[in-house]
Amino acid sequence: MANWYCSREAVKRAIGVYGSDHDPMVDRIIEGVSRQIDRVTRRFFIPKTETRLYRWPQEQSTRADYLWLDQDLLAITTLQSEAQNSSPTTIASTDYFLEPNNALPYNRIEIDASSTASFQAGDTPQRSISVLGRWGYSEDTRSAGTVASGLSADAAATSMVCSDSELINVGDTLLIETEQLFVSDRSFAALDSILTNGVLTANQAENIVVDGSHGIAARETIRINDEEMFVTGVSGNNLAVIRAYNGTTLAAHSDDQNVHVNRTLTVERGVNGTTGVTHANATVIYVYEPAFEVMNYAIAESVARYQQERSGWGRVTGVGETQREFVASALTREGDSFLARYRRTRMAVI
Repeated sequence: MANWYCSREAVKRAIGVYGSDHDPMVDRIIEGVSRQIDRVTRRFFIPKTETRLYRWPQEQSTRADYLWLDQDLLAITTLQSEAQNSSPTTIASTDYFLEPNNALPYNRIEIDASSTASFQAGDTPQRSISVLGRWGYSEDTRSAGTVASGLSADAAATSMVCSDSELINVGDTLLIETEQLFVSDRSFAALDSILTNGVLTANQAENIVVDGSHGIAARETIRINDEEMFVTGVSGNNLAVIRAYNGTTLAAHSDDQNVHVNRTLTVERGVNGTTGVTHANATVIYVYEPAFEVMNYAIAESVARYQQERSGWGRVTGVGETQREFVASALTREGDSFLARYRRTRMAVI
């Protein structure tokens, strides 16, 4: 389970469900939709580091200096000829070009005509060319705070705390230094000595006061006892919040109750061909961001599948006044437009 193209939180917001009861179902659907997108587009949208092997010469190709690729290429680590032999030949990075020039991703490797390098078959044409590199449609990321704790001592640790939970969601693939990590879940943990100041009554108060240097950021979710609250603004120790958030119950809270923040992440380490290593506290975290259309389609398709599954794959969703006929024509049009934009062309020579 890795490389989702939308988050659990995004799908749940679109559906309008709260709490954790539906999380396993939502997660399963997002995983299935993401792998369907891989299949129908013939590409993937979060980069992987791996070795891919190619026949040489390629079938039906008339070019002795072109290697056509069956997947999007972002960067090469090692290029080798006669790969199945005991002593393959490494082709230097100065002896080839990645094409098309000035555009990512690359779809072919061309030998520099001014060099003496060449692609060569080994004992047989099969698996003669080896390409170790980063593969995928793009490797766009956004900054997502820093590591607060959990990764500095153990390269296999599966729990970490981030500095700002608003920036990371369940289903995100993270890049920390050279390692990719997949966020499979999150939970609340108490902040040290961060306590409510004054009694909170069971009404829709929009502001609460906390003690100490809390570090809580706007758009984070906090929890006091069993009630969750969404932080809409921060001014010193004053937090503007939406009470009874995420389907929880509005309640009264006495003074000096612990404030919990939703920053503890369950992670899968060393995904997509990377290696798990230790990371010091305050190391910057990046989140991979597939193209907007990819994320948008993944959300739409996940919501549609959720509604269809909940209705028993019938034509009607909901009950009572919320009952409506399920019509997928808009999603079909969206899918057609999405595929026209992102489906990778098959290369006849591969």
